[in-house]
Amino acid sequence: MVAAVASEVSQSTLPKRAVAIIIGVSAATALGNTGLISVLPAIGRSIGIPDEMVVAIFSLSAIMWAVASPFWARASDRFGRKPLMMVGLSGFMISMTLCGLVVSAGLRHMAAPLVIFILFLLGRSLFGLFGSASNPATQAYVADHTPRDQRTQSMAMLAGAFGIGTVVGPFLAPVFIYPVLGLAGPLFSFALIAAAMLFVVWRYLPESVRRAEVEAETASEAQDLGPPPSAGPMWRDPRVVPFLVYGFIVATSQTAQQQTLGFLIIDKLGVSPLAAQHPIAIAMAFGAVAGLLAQWGVIRMFEMTPRQLLRWGVACAALGNMLVAVAHDYSTVVAGYAVASLGFGFARPGFTAGSSLAVNWREQARVAGAIAAVNGINAVFAPVFMALYRAYHPAPFLLNMALMLAMLAYTFLSGPLRNADPAPATRADTALATLEKSDEGGT
Repeated sequence: MVAAVASEVSQSTLPKRAVAIIIGVSAATALGNTGLISVLPAIGRSIGIPDEMVVAIFSLSAIMWAVASPFWARASDRFGRKPLMMVGLSGFMISMTLCGLVVSAGLRHMAAPLVIFILFLLGRSLFGLFGSASNPATQAYVADHTPRDQRTQSMAMLAGAFGIGTVVGPFLAPVFIYPVLGLAGPLFSFALIAAAMLFVVWRYLPESVRRAEVEAETASEAQDLGPPPSAGPMWRDPRVVPFLVYGFIVATSQTAQQQTLGFLIIDKLGVSPLAAQHPIAIAMAFGAVAGLLAQWGVIRMFEMTPRQLLRWGVACAALGNMLVAVAHDYSTVVAGYAVASLGFGFARPGFTAGSSLAVNWREQARVAGAIAAVNGINAVFAPVFMALYRAYHPAPFLLNMALMLAMLAYTFLSGPLRNADPAPATRADTALATLEKSDEGGT
């Protein structure tokens, strides 16, 4: 599947090798993050950390991610996309290693659960601070090489690359639970995978064509793009704000569902945290496959526009959360999670491509940083959903359903979301794609 998508995209935009590496970068990060989410309930309950504090481990990292992402996006304009991907992978690798050491200490009761929680929180925060560099860099790299009429397909490809990791991560996590390392084994293994991907990026990924070079080649076409970009922050730009609001709510709902799912399955099956690892992995894999079906199947087959993705995404997510909320057995939970994941698989490339199309090519890194920030900060609210879960198990899923229905109404009421269809490729976009296609032969 990866080879087929890489071939399809590279024929018109990116070099095949670059596509494969970009997929690898996104998949490696997703692999570790989703794998960690799948084992975190077992880690927390084995060490004795309260459930609310377990999901709060991501909170400081989320704040760091939101603060750092715009900075890394600007840095990618200055230093290039490739160096920033390397910074992100390095931060992810170091963070996973430190978290593995902390979990090992906690499982051996070398410190009180509160101390382990604080150290875990700090170790994970390094991912938010430095690991956030790769996300806007990969999105900007893809946007650099993609004309407007192919932007939605390319952003769906990037989201699908992330989906690969979400499929594989939960399945690999139980395999990496070694006899000596125990539940810390997956964290060390994901760090090694990040290290391997770091070497591949350093050795084989060609740098993106700089926008300054393209602008010199397309000065006459620049008038088609409108006035020079504003220096103000993207979160105040009326072209982008509706996509950021929509993306923040969608990302918050998806994160809440992912982080609550493991606890729900443990409690519904009534088994030990370790025994629940395989059912959790299966449920998360079904959801990830549904997301991949959306991003690498349905979107491409029907050539869906951002406006369609924005609407169908939250509609399916609302239905899926309703199914999980009323579920009385494990099978219904899995089915509801899959339907919701199908919806999130539509919604994410919808607001990512929509925001990218709302600005010109000179602002791609900045909008990528803004999208990365809203994708990260949402984890801060995970403890709230966990507290709702402890009070009443269906509560977080009912809240998600209400939020998704509100976003469905928003897609009809907001002008930028209502008009989020891709415009025809401009002459500057076409020249950019042609220039970079010619550069492919020299890489």
